[in-house]
Amino acid sequence: MRADDFAPLEPEAAKAWGNFLDWDGQIYFPNRVGLELEEVRTDYCRVRLPFHPQNVQPAGVVHGGAIATILDTVVVPAIGSGLAPDVGFSTIELHVQYMRALTGDAIGEGWVTKRGRRVVFTRAEVTDTDGRLIATGTATYALH
Repeated sequence: MRADDFAPLEPEAAKAWGNFLDWDGQIYFPNRVGLELEEVRTDYCRVRLPFHPQNVQPAGVVHGGAIATILDTVVVPAIGSGLAPDVGFSTIELHVQYMRALTGDAIGEGWVTKRGRRVVFTRAEVTDTDGRLIATGTATYALH
C-alpha cells in the first residue's frame, strides 16, 4: 500500500473528502457498484470493492466496467484534497490496462502524479486481496 507515501489530510480537506462516497445522502454511481472508502490522504485515496454477484459478467469474473469505475473514482478525493472547495474537475481522459481477471474483492489505490493550473494527472491500480495486480490506469482531469 502506498498510503505512507502521502501526508495526512488537513482538517478542512478531511471534512470535505473523508466521506465522499456518502455525500448528501444521494446514491451515486460508485455507490451502486458498491465502492467503499478506506483511506484518503493528500493526493492519495484507497477504496475497496467487495465482491458482488451483480458486478460479474457472464464468464463469472468482475466486469471490466466495474474495474474501470474503481480507477476513475479512486483518484477523485486525491485530486480534490488539493483544491479549493469551489474548484470543480472532470475526467477528460482515462486509459485502462487489464492484467488479469478478478473473482473476489478489489482494492483500488489512486494518486496524483502532477498538478497543473488547468489539468491534473493521476495514476491508479487495482489489486486483489492477495496483492496481485488486476489493472492499472492513468487519467487526466480538467479543472473548472
